[in-house]
Amino acid sequence: MTQTSDPETHGRETDGPETHRPNSADPGSPSLFGVPPMAEQERMIEAILFASADPLSLAQITARLPQGCDPAQALVHLRARYTGRGVNLLRVGDAYALRTAPDLGWLMQSERVETRKLSRAAIETLAIIAYHQPVTRAEIEEIRGVAVSRGTIDQLLELDWIRLGRRRMTPGRPVTFVVTEGFLDHFGLESARDLPGLKELREAGLLDSRPPPGQTGLPDDEDADDDARGQSELFED
Repeated sequence: MTQTSDPETHGRETDGPETHRPNSADPGSPSLFGVPPMAEQERMIEAILFASADPLSLAQITARLPQGCDPAQALVHLRARYTGRGVNLLRVGDAYALRTAPDLGWLMQSERVETRKLSRAAIETLAIIAYHQPVTRAEIEEIRGVAVSRGTIDQLLELDWIRLGRRRMTPGRPVTFVVTEGFLDHFGLESARDLPGLKELREAGLLDSRPPPGQTGLPDDEDADDDARGQSELFED
């Protein structure tokens, strides 16, 4: 072991020529480890693509692999291996990604029923039809005090909660609307006559118990008579 007086090595002891350590930041520097075999490179790329939600370019894949790997060649082998499988290695522009085979895409589809809230207009229209059926569109508009849009009627028809009834024997023979069995089933009713009466609606807080402006309340005997009748006079047989 010798000591040198060279200014650049002063104070250091050397026992031979200095070994150059590879720098990971230098792509041209030699690696301390051997290059993985091609099969191992394929496994590495497979793992990288499987864990990535987005397609990866060749440069992005190369940056993740050990030095000396040939990702381009490994991708060729990997793509051939996935041919005919349930998952394929696809090239998306200049990037690569693992994707479900096109002919098996239907297995990934799922259907679900989306519950849509009825608009205020639809709820009012449905209630009028339920309590006054069979009722024409003109009669619905007269009760509501506003015009009924075509979309409101179409929405209730699409839900299969109302259907077309018999035409009225009046000029123009307007069509009537009635509720369906689907409506009864949804609300747990045996028939439309099982709809809650005025007293039940008031007790449930769904109907204002106060009389409309300009009107006095129903006498007790008249109110009791209305509850006794139930819904028998609201529907036509």
